[in-house]
Amino acid sequence: MTNSRSPHLRFGLLVAAFAFILDQVTKWVIITPLSLEAKREIELMDIFNLTWAENCGISLSMFANCNDTTRWTLVAVTALVAGAVAIWMTREQAKGDVIALAMILGGALGNIVDRVRYGYVVDFADLHFGDFRPFMIFNVADACISIGVLLLVARALLFGEKASDADAKPSAK
Repeated sequence: MTNSRSPHLRFGLLVAAFAFILDQVTKWVIITPLSLEAKREIELMDIFNLTWAENCGISLSMFANCNDTTRWTLVAVTALVAGAVAIWMTREQAKGDVIALAMILGGALGNIVDRVRYGYVVDFADLHFGDFRPFMIFNVADACISIGVLLLVARALLFGEKASDADAKPSAK
């Protein structure tokens, strides 16, 4: 019987924990010492502000109705997705894909904690070039999720199945 558990699982769990902790620590700094909720905006650079945003929905303002039904539905759906990502991560043989999945998992867990704790996700990172804003206001969890998805897509498009095989340990025949 072969062991289908990922040889990179421990490293993946460390990456997921790091993403989650970094997300929660940055949100604590934004809320507590910086009091961004009261200030609403702090300009750090010409192209980057800390801007308070309470995101009741998901990206592009979908499901932005702030009520308990939306809140708990999004918690449940995100938890199911996080569970599926965690299962995939435990079975994934390619280290690059494990890292990508771990980033998605850590980010998803960070946003779940926000929804449970506050009823919304705390967003604060506002990258802009003058009046041009290529991104919505986001947080570390959102960045981790986006980077993880981009890594998975890039590896699939650029390397296909060979990327998974190259990272995996050779099996005995």
